[in-house]
Amino acid sequence: MRWFQSTASFLLPMLVITARVAGVAAAAEQPDIRPNIVVFLCDDLGEGDIAALGSRDIKTPSIDRLFADGTRLARHWAGNAVCAPSRCVLMTGRHPGHAVVRSNREVKPEGQHPMPEGTVTLASLLGEAGYATGGFGKWGLGAPGSVSDPLASGFDHFFGYNCQRHAHTFYPDYLWDDDRRVPLDNPPVPRGGKLPPDAGPADFATFIGTTYSADVIADASLAFLEQAAGDAKNGKPFFLYVPTTVPHLALQVPPDEPSLPGYIEHFSDDKPYRGGGGYVPCEHPLATYAAMITRMDRHLGRIMQLLEKQNLADNTIVLFTSDNGATFPGCGGIDTGRLKSNGSLRGWKGSPYEGGLRVPTVIRFPGRIAAGRVIEAPNGFEDWLPTLLSLVGLADRVPKGLDGVDLSSVLLGKDEPDADRSLYRELTEGRWQAAVAGRFKAIRRGKNKGREAGPLVVYDLLADPAEQVDIAAEKPEVAARLAAFIDTEHEPNEAFALPFADTAASAK
Repeated sequence: MRWFQSTASFLLPMLVITARVAGVAAAAEQPDIRPNIVVFLCDDLGEGDIAALGSRDIKTPSIDRLFADGTRLARHWAGNAVCAPSRCVLMTGRHPGHAVVRSNREVKPEGQHPMPEGTVTLASLLGEAGYATGGFGKWGLGAPGSVSDPLASGFDHFFGYNCQRHAHTFYPDYLWDDDRRVPLDNPPVPRGGKLPPDAGPADFATFIGTTYSADVIADASLAFLEQAAGDAKNGKPFFLYVPTTVPHLALQVPPDEPSLPGYIEHFSDDKPYRGGGGYVPCEHPLATYAAMITRMDRHLGRIMQLLEKQNLADNTIVLFTSDNGATFPGCGGIDTGRLKSNGSLRGWKGSPYEGGLRVPTVIRFPGRIAAGRVIEAPNGFEDWLPTLLSLVGLADRVPKGLDGVDLSSVLLGKDEPDADRSLYRELTEGRWQAAVAGRFKAIRRGKNKGREAGPLVVYDLLADPAEQVDIAAEKPEVAARLAAFIDTEHEPNEAFALPFADTAASAK
């Protein structure tokens, strides 16, 4: 069955369902054929950027199909509100109070602060269990050649950007292929600048190169999948990790993108971004942002089509999510406020509010995980390491002492979600802590350059999803419980000091 193929009759869907169940049963009879895993991680994608979750401006048919075919986690927290620490939580199963990377700290000449040598990751655990492991996109957890670059962190193969700053252009002069720099045939493309008021199309075109990195990375991921497919049928499963750079700024998309003319017409009052607010000028910012997401959506669709073609879709777990909420309005010329990229949520990327932490998330596993189901209980990135290992029959390999919870029995419909689940987040560069416990959420910010703790603010997310009314004084017992939880979950880390929280932790 093709990924986009519609079914008009009653009989065909029933045959498809029967085939899927039979495929799952066949796999279950052969325990050596473990399920494959695809993790598709978007970069700064908000819930409001997806048609299935409310966007009236952006077309996302492949993502929409995934949400229709899988179970949505409606209160899912990313690992953090910015890139590197969020990915660290996803890879290690430890929340930011215990994680080894807690901000976007850069190292020169290229890369981000590394994880300690020998850090156990989702990729290393799957690799040790016999999985072929490939990563394609943006890493951000250790410079090339460091003790935690992708090859040192469990990946057999990696292609894309190592460094987050390097990924601030879609027209770089090179990408990383394992430990080798691979040159791209791009002319020198400026990474910033400001155009005069009379700038025309030719001026904006100077910020567009020849080879679009997202396309090259997409092709590499599909080549890995094509090669891994044969081995998967013979008992060697694969883990495909796709941390795409879309829709992170800069606003750049190939001029021949098929959806671009329609988006330009749709956003008829779109005004050029001439630069000066970060990243590069863009003639049609709203249309470009939308076209970037639609192009990325096709990449996801190509993965799903290839899984179908190789008869692997029914024995492959597909997880789709984002590393944090959408970026704040005005950054790099994009009006995410107008697009309602974070829906009705308060805050944006980098903030402790739901707009920074809550991300669109769905998991698909035909015949095992229900289609169209929505889980409203809190959960987060730290849960995926134990959950995915359990879903593929490797629960015995889950390390002790993780913060993540195995959600497999909930996803498989065997247990009810934990509506009172507690989660913890902190961001050293933002000097804040946040926690959720069921319906209640607390935020505490540092003041005086982070040396002192500010007041604890408490919200009832069910009664006040926009986080407007502080109920700390009204519900002191809730505030006290959340404050105690926050203090308990933070452990000082010399590399990522959070002075007001470190002081509280030392006093325990």
